[in-house]
Amino acid sequence: MREAVAAAVLTAALCCLQAAPARSDATAPRRSAAELMDVLMWSREPVGGPFALFDQTGRARTDADYRGKHLLVYFGFTSCPDICPTDLHEITQALILLGDDADKVQPLFITLDPERDGPARMAEYVAAFHPRLVGLRGDADAVRKAADAYKVFYEKVELPGGGYTVDHSAFIYLMDPEGRYLGFFPPGTTADRMLTIIRPHLAN
Repeated sequence: MREAVAAAVLTAALCCLQAAPARSDATAPRRSAAELMDVLMWSREPVGGPFALFDQTGRARTDADYRGKHLLVYFGFTSCPDICPTDLHEITQALILLGDDADKVQPLFITLDPERDGPARMAEYVAAFHPRLVGLRGDADAVRKAADAYKVFYEKVELPGGGYTVDHSAFIYLMDPEGRYLGFFPPGTTADRMLTIIRPHLAN
């Protein structure tokens, strides 16, 4: 049964990945999306950890800045056509439905496309969702370190007509006030469903 659930979640998680003819990077092989999904589903390795990035105002931020609050951490990019804005919208709705308890939750959006997602673009993007949504970016190495800590699959993919997109897994990670991993929501999770998981943690 659990294997069937894992397969279903993997299918949903990879819904934003496109068939692409050419990979733009020639770095050492990394674990596949399926391998990273296996790590998350079966808790084979720690998830989360330190990061050092910059927010949409250019201020240096680390994971320690958000201690004392539960975190909803999402990795994506501002040019993502569908799943990223959909999931960020649901995060926004969850915060609205939480009412005063929303102050106990900090949403973070970490770009996987720092080449295009500069501070101004990040500021405009996160402002379209929720005033408390923080957009985080860094150089390629800093972003890769954060993504690897959260077991995020992503890679740059050249498009046939020019330009590129970023294939990536899409999970919303729930972290406790001490930065410990509590679990993830697969892409497409509704705000109401998130609340059934988040509210009990806030009550503890």
